[in-house]
Amino acid sequence: MSRICVDRCVCFNRTFVELKAVAASTGANTLELLQEETQFGLACRICNPYVRCMLRTGQTVFTRQLNDDGEAG
Repeated sequence: MSRICVDRCVCFNRTFVELKAVAASTGANTLELLQEETQFGLACRICNPYVRCMLRTGQTVFTRQLNDDGEAG
C-alpha cells in the first residue's frame, strides 16, 4: 500500500511551509485571504483542502486525503 505525502501546491510549486510563513507574516487566516497575498491553488485546486487544514492546525505535511473542508475524508 502506498502512502500519500502532500506538502505543496504542485501547480504553482509553493510548499505549505512557504504558504504558512506568508500567512503568518500577512495575517491571512483563510484560503481566500492567503490567495490575495500569493498565487497557489488556482489551477487544479487539489491543494486547497490541505491549505485550509494548514491554516487551522499549522500542519504542513499530510499523509491522508482530506475533503474539501480540510477534514480527513
